[in-house]
This record gives sequence, structure tokens and C-alpha cells, in this order.
Amino acid sequence: MVVIMAALAFITIRWEAVELSLHPLKLSIQWGQILPNQLSSWGVLISTLVAVILANCLYPRLTRLNLTTRPKFCLILSVCGNLGLLGFFKYFNFFIGSISSIIQSFGAEPDFVYLHVILPVGISFYTFQSMSYTIDIYRQKLEPTKHFFDFALLVSFFPQLVAGPIERASHLLPQLTKPRHLQFEQSTRGLFLILFGLFKKVAIADSIAKSVNAIYNTRGSVSWADIVLATLLFTAQIYCDFSGYTDIARGVAKILGVELMTNFNLPYFSKTASEFWQRWHISLSTWLRDYLYIPLGGNRKGELRTYINLMITMILGGLWHGAAWNFVFWGLYQGILLCLYRYLENKLSIKGFSPFWNSVLATFFFFILTCYGWLLFRANSLEQVVSFTTILITNVGDFNLSIPKPSLSGLLGLPVLIIYEIIENYFNNTHFYLRFRPVVKGAFYAILMTMILMGVSNEPQQFIYFQF
Repeated sequence: MVVIMAALAFITIRWEAVELSLHPLKLSIQWGQILPNQLSSWGVLISTLVAVILANCLYPRLTRLNLTTRPKFCLILSVCGNLGLLGFFKYFNFFIGSISSIIQSFGAEPDFVYLHVILPVGISFYTFQSMSYTIDIYRQKLEPTKHFFDFALLVSFFPQLVAGPIERASHLLPQLTKPRHLQFEQSTRGLFLILFGLFKKVAIADSIAKSVNAIYNTRGSVSWADIVLATLLFTAQIYCDFSGYTDIARGVAKILGVELMTNFNLPYFSKTASEFWQRWHISLSTWLRDYLYIPLGGNRKGELRTYINLMITMILGGLWHGAAWNFVFWGLYQGILLCLYRYLENKLSIKGFSPFWNSVLATFFFFILTCYGWLLFRANSLEQVVSFTTILITNVGDFNLSIPKPSLSGLLGLPVLIIYEIIENYFNNTHFYLRFRPVVKGAFYAILMTMILMGVSNEPQQFIYFQF
């Protein structure tokens, strides 16, 4: 209780407002400048205090519930509390913005209602992670820990805190509570993951970012070729950025003796929508499957209900990525793809083609569909989605380029990554590089380090998934 009160006092309260309150003249001049932020800060303070008081009032009542009712009630309370905090911080302003026209019709300005608070770092990730803890305990897949700091470490384990992977408590908690024994092989694998993750992020993703931003952030006219090339580059950027972070997080955890789950498995080699979500952001897709899709009924209640469950799951998955309508439409688009591929299952092969060429064509076709999905994801507004889609349909063949060229680290690094993943896909083994002779491995490591050093000159870019 003392820790909570101290945190509220020193983090939440705007002390400059307290100082101003001691100087009436100064207060009258500057109050208008700090009022919105101060109201938000005091709102967070008061609401947190109310939550603490209610929790202390509810606890004695909870202890008197029977053993049948208590677990379900506690689960509902935990899930509502977690989703309530996520909704408050992440979606309140989105909701207000969506109904702003209604508010204005009553003569009020929605700007006064907007929250002026900073989105807590990684809130989407640790919210889902803490929810998995209570849900797994309720499902009797995990014994609750008796130590608060073990739970705190589970939720705030720093390598994957801000951008995943979203770890299950049943997988991560036992590793954190038992003694860990560092192994040379595990540590060297961790160092390679860190090296490879930095290569993806620094050498490739940061190099590509300026080209993508030049097209998606422009207010001028763009050509068909600009949009196609920028979208292809963003397809590479988001993969290198996000999987690069995951590699670094997994590498750091390995050095600490902890095994985090694999979050990416060559997603752009997917042939169908369901396969893509078995390879891309695996920790999120499996979380949505186990805690949303299956509880909704999964595929156990008929074909129509299966399609409805898929759409609900993917729309909510899109909304999880951000409080904007383009994320909602991206989730809707992914749901439609899942439904279409499920309906057309075993009907997509071309007669007269060998299995190999059918596989290549299926991969290429789905890659195109994936790229358009990333256009929806990256777009700054619905107007831009409509504008870019219109250009893609009506201006085919306009090859006038205005997109700036990526830096040398990206131009050289991207082919290296593509060749590496083609070989990995061929061997179907993430550790295939260990088969190389020491000289070959040394040369490969040197190439990666050289690319990273070249990429240091790129303008640093925040990890894309930090905003979620």
C-alpha cells in the first residue's frame, strides 16, 4: 500500500501545479496552460485511489464466497480490470474521436473530453500476459505463485516487456522461479540472435523507413510505382523491425537462462491465411486462438459460426494493434482472407502444374494479398487507404518514381536476409548455419557486423510495435 501511494505521489501528481497554487498571481496567468494535463493527472490519481479503496472493500467479501463461485468471480474481476485499463489508456480518445460529431451537435467541443495522458509502454503486451496468468489458473493449467515478486517479474520481464513475444504464464513463470543454469550453447545462440536482430533492425528496417515514410507521409501526388514499391518496402520493414526486436529479446533472455517462445517462422513463405498466422506474431495469434476464438466456439458450432468467430477474432486482433480505423479494417481484411481460404480449401491448386509450382504460385499470390494488408496497416488515414487503392486500380503502369532510395546497408542487407531465409526454409531448420565450417560461419558473422556498422549511419527509428 505504501509503495502504491508513493508511486502515485511522485509519478502521477503534476508538482508544478502545486507550486503554482502557492502563487495566486502566477496561477491566474498560467492555469489555462496546464489545466487539461492537470485534470488528467488528478483524474488518474483519484480513479486509482478509488480502485485501491474498492479493492480493499471487496477483499473481505471475496474471502466469504464459496469455492465454486470465488474462482469465476475473481477471473471476471481480473479480466475486466485488465481490459478496463487497456481500454481507458488506449481506446478512450479513439472512442471520443469517433463520436466527436455527436458531441459537437450538442454544442460541446470533444477536445475538452480528450485524455492528455501518455500511453504506458507495452500496455497491450503485459495486459495480455497478466490475463493469461489468471485464465490459466482458472483452467487449472497453472498453480498460482505465492510470491508477489515472482508475479511482478512475470509481467515485467524486461527483454520482451515492450514488444513481446506475449508469454504464457505456464511457460515463463516456472523458468523464472526455478534455478537457472547457464549453458555455453544457449549463450552463443543468444548472442547470434542479438546479432541477427540488430542486423534486421539497424541495417535493413531503419534504412527502408525513410523511403516508406516519404510516400506514406507525403501530401503530394504519388504514382502507382511509388505505392507498390513503398508497400513492398514496408512489408520488409515491419518484418525486419518486429522480428528483429523479437530476436534481440529472445537472445537477451537466452543469455539469462530463459527460453522465450518463437514469434516468427518465415511468415512470407506462407501459402494460406491460416498458415500465415501460424508463422507471424505467433504469440498473439495463439493467444487470440486459445483465449478468444476457442471460447467463442471455434469451429465446433457449424461452418457459419466458424466464419463469425474468425471475423470477431481478427477484428479485435486488428483493434489490439492500435486505436485507429485502419487497424480495424486491417483486422477485417485478415478475417475475410481467413474465411475465403477456409471456404476454398483444397480448391486453389492449378491442374497441370506440379506440386512444386503450385506451391510457388500459392506463396506468391498470398504474398501479394499480404502486401495489400500492410498498406491498410501502414496508412495514416482511411482517406489515404481509399486514395492509394484507387491509384493501384486505375493508374496501373505509371512508373514515375519519386520514392527515395534506401541507404546502402538496406540495399545490401535485404538480399542477404532473403537468401538466408530461403536456405532456412529449404533445410527447415533454424540452426542450419551451425553446419557451416568455422571459416564460413566467421565470414557470415563478419558480414552481419559490417552491415550493422553501415546501418549505424541510418536515422534511428523507433520500433514499430513500441506504439502498441
